[in-house]
Amino acid sequence: MHAAARRPDDTPAGTAPPEREMDPRAVQLARIHSLLQVTVLLAVLVLSIWLIGDVLMVVFAATLVAVILHNLAIRLERAMRLPYWLALSLVVAGVLGAFVALFWSSGPAISEQAARLRAALATQAHSLRGQLNASPLGRTVLDHLPQSLGGNEAGGDVGVGSRIAGSMTGVVSQAFGAAGTLAVILIAGLYFALSPGLYANGLLRLIPPGHRPAARAMLVVAGRTLWAWTAGQALDMAVVGILSGLGLWCIGVPLALALGVVAGMANFIPYIGAFVGAVPAVLVGLSQGTREGLLVLALYAAIQFFEGNVMAPLIQRHAVQMPPGLTILSQTVFGTILGLPGLILASPLTAALLAVMDHATPPLDETDRLGPPDDQPGDQPGDPARDQACDEA
Repeated sequence: MHAAARRPDDTPAGTAPPEREMDPRAVQLARIHSLLQVTVLLAVLVLSIWLIGDVLMVVFAATLVAVILHNLAIRLERAMRLPYWLALSLVVAGVLGAFVALFWSSGPAISEQAARLRAALATQAHSLRGQLNASPLGRTVLDHLPQSLGGNEAGGDVGVGSRIAGSMTGVVSQAFGAAGTLAVILIAGLYFALSPGLYANGLLRLIPPGHRPAARAMLVVAGRTLWAWTAGQALDMAVVGILSGLGLWCIGVPLALALGVVAGMANFIPYIGAFVGAVPAVLVGLSQGTREGLLVLALYAAIQFFEGNVMAPLIQRHAVQMPPGLTILSQTVFGTILGLPGLILASPLTAALLAVMDHATPPLDETDRLGPPDDQPGDQPGDPARDQACDEA
């Protein structure tokens, strides 16, 4: 008997059917569909930030407060073997007690020096404007400055600072005011820290089941990054504030305590905060004389050199490392879109986003890099392999 003719689609038993090539049109349509999904998602995200950016900043600020309280309570719980709710209560009581003690002991002095500082800055600004008006070059500078910065340019209601940092008014601020917004942030942060699993699990329920493990891992990474950034920045602020206050006191500049507090608080905003904290001190120093003003300028330059070359590397080794260019650009972008709250919270928000993106995306292969990694061990100047890789890049 002749064997029956085998049809083309018949396959021997135990063998896998041959793979069929996908239709090129189907592949192209799938890519277009994925591109449209990403485009729509980005459009919705940008529109949401533009419309309810103030509310999102309040939510993020409350989350940041919750992360701080939660991590402090966890460490106290492990050290003293207390229930979590009791550890959190002790943390809140300790923070409130520290603020009450600070204002009780130094509050009147800080308030008095803050009032005197405001008056001294107004006097110095008026004197500087008069000196600029006395010279042709100074009048040219004032003619090109908006009125909001003390210049003579008409129609300059919106100054450079307003264009960069935006406006502090928003939906939440108009409804509650600055004090009410701060109270909402603190209360919401306390409730977030009291039951973090409740809110995190509620957020995870909005994610499709197949993506929940990855979303959970991203939440954990973002929380750890925010805590590391906050702890490192708090240490940096304390060092800068103490050094500034002691240095100004040694120079003999008045209002040293208030100026030290301003320098420390302003350092919460990396890079930009250093200039914000130094300007009032330099102006007060110039009111005492040119020598004092130059000494104050040299003091703040030395402090920033120490902070940038000694403190920052030590903190970044144990906390979060962010590229300086990306930090400044994020402050500009978030400040322009979201106003002053966006400028203040740009750095922790960017740190969390970088950590999430680093966790969600695979690392680059050596062949995909533009050059050898900066921290690659064994790289020495004049290495032929390294020079060849750089030439190919």
